[in-house]
Amino acid sequence: MVCSRNVSRHFSCFMRILALPMIEAIKLWNEPNNMSHWDFGIDKDWSIFSRMVRLAGVAVRAENPLLTRVLGGMSPIDVAFLRRMSDLGALDEVDVVAVHGFPLDWNHWQIHEWPERIAEVRAASRHPVWVTEVGVSTFGAEEVQEFGLRRTAELLLGQVDRVFWYSLYDLPKAWPATTRHREAEGSSYYRHFYMGLLTEDGTPKRALRHLADYTPQLGICQWFHFEDPRLEDAVAWLKKLGVKKLRTGLSWADSHRPNAEAWFDRQMSVLDDFDVTLTYCFTPGSRGINDHHTSPPQQIEEFAEFCARMTRRYAK
Repeated sequence: MVCSRNVSRHFSCFMRILALPMIEAIKLWNEPNNMSHWDFGIDKDWSIFSRMVRLAGVAVRAENPLLTRVLGGMSPIDVAFLRRMSDLGALDEVDVVAVHGFPLDWNHWQIHEWPERIAEVRAASRHPVWVTEVGVSTFGAEEVQEFGLRRTAELLLGQVDRVFWYSLYDLPKAWPATTRHREAEGSSYYRHFYMGLLTEDGTPKRALRHLADYTPQLGICQWFHFEDPRLEDAVAWLKKLGVKKLRTGLSWADSHRPNAEAWFDRQMSVLDDFDVTLTYCFTPGSRGINDHHTSPPQQIEEFAEFCARMTRRYAK
């Protein structure tokens, strides 16, 4: 970072450096084999995605070669997709492959099969495996999430280097969940709104009382929406619960909003007590082949530039 010779601006720049979180990893995209996050109707063989990841991985490494670069978490876990990424060279510019799993809500396998799922991914890749989203909804009963948290911790902690529980807060019902068909998905859609350990108004659920049994080894994945009013309260809860590892994201699409830089600075400045895995994803509608955040971009270089710029600003 280059600061002005002007003393006051130099001090301001220095203070912003002090306030930055510890970025330990950069995750490139989110669930690229999920139609709700990457439109493989356009990019039918993921060739655009693989080129974009390679370029972004090079850009991140150029800014900070010490960062761990993570391939966006597969959801569902699909070894054939991982092999496709290897064949296309996407794994050449990442250091970790990530998976997401929700066996009590969406996946077609049981929670007890986690060791088998991890073993399959390890066999198909030369990279370490992280679980960057795992969670259980309270759609049916809070007791289901309570069991799921404890059983997940038993099965995964110590088996992979990073596990991030999704999530701290329920998704507010006034906000849309990031899915392709929304209400037409029936109960599968509505489960998205019950994944938190806290309700949307901050009321603790049954499983919350167990989280501190597993922190700081167990991390939390909490997405913050643009100008999210929950930001400071979330940070207070995470500290109270002993969370040290946090996964969150910066949206390329949000970077095209007015005052985006101010929001990004605010978000990142309050995360200075956490080791952060920072996800870059979501295409600005105006820059996509289609006007949608899941669309492959018209120019993959623009995503790489966003990754470089955010890494330079927050992970230098």
